[in-house]
Amino acid sequence: MKKNITIHDVAKHANVSIATVSNVINGTGRVSQNTLNIVNNSIDKLGYYPNISARTMKKKSSNLISVIVPFQNEKGNLHDNPFYWNLVSGIEKVSRKNKFQVVLTGVTGDNDLSLNFIKERNIDGVVIIGASHNATLVKETKSLAIPSVFVDSYLMDEEVYQVFLDDEQGGYKGIKFLLDQGHKHIALIGGNKEINGVMKERFEGAKKAFAQTDITIDESIYIDVPVSMEGGYDAGEIIINHPKITAIFCFSDVLAIGLMKYLSEKKKRIPDDYALIGFDNISASQYTTPPLTTISQNTVHKGEVTANLLIDQIMNNNDIKQKKIILPISLIERESTSYL
Repeated sequence: MKKNITIHDVAKHANVSIATVSNVINGTGRVSQNTLNIVNNSIDKLGYYPNISARTMKKKSSNLISVIVPFQNEKGNLHDNPFYWNLVSGIEKVSRKNKFQVVLTGVTGDNDLSLNFIKERNIDGVVIIGASHNATLVKETKSLAIPSVFVDSYLMDEEVYQVFLDDEQGGYKGIKFLLDQGHKHIALIGGNKEINGVMKERFEGAKKAFAQTDITIDESIYIDVPVSMEGGYDAGEIIINHPKITAIFCFSDVLAIGLMKYLSEKKKRIPDDYALIGFDNISASQYTTPPLTTISQNTVHKGEVTANLLIDQIMNNNDIKQKKIILPISLIERESTSYL
């Protein structure tokens, strides 16, 4: 039977006292950086896992971080959108490095989530993804009075910590690229921009690009669908019934991939019949036929930035001055777009 590694084993391996190991684990006392590195190295090598329950009782901390993600309706579930899993992967990577564990929780648009579990389990910090339309969730989170970071939420509250993409610039770049290729009749496909801050920002950027031309944006060709492959597929019928459309800007790669399937079934060719741009640069976008031109963001890095901001709050009692982090975008040109 494999021996359970104890704090005594770690102390012996690191050649330090048990008290020093305890200080490193609990983040208490004065420990030099060199000793900290030695003890953490011993913990990793021996595979030591502190007793979380005992630590929670003793110091009222669990070393748990909760990540709350939005579930959608049956046509917008998370399973076909790797954006969220890449984001959570980045959060988990940094959390694990800092000896935190991640608890994943879903919330529907109907706000059926109770945040009582955060209090019950002494969660140290919480990440909320896409809360722009959910005022109750924001209010409940703030009432917990624990470190929190809102991702892609576009909240007006200056007191909350936020991480988001320069989505407006992404919307601008996508339309500007298509306009420069000679396209004038461009369809936009995205989620509900009235409640989704990300979609609203991308649409505002698109409008700015149109405003620099003599072309008037026709909001009737903004197609509002669930942000999923099925949503993109369903938008295809609307696209082919607009005979003037020559280009399409999907505000998510999963929308573009679903649309590509529909257009292929209808014998429509990309980019010959329609130029197509996606958004996010998920890994699948380079393997579509043809490879998808897209507005790129590093989603794993966004998760890492989010986790670092949250853990900095936890370690510094919310005394972090930078409360808003805006990450850059870039355009990756592939074979799904061409000059008109």
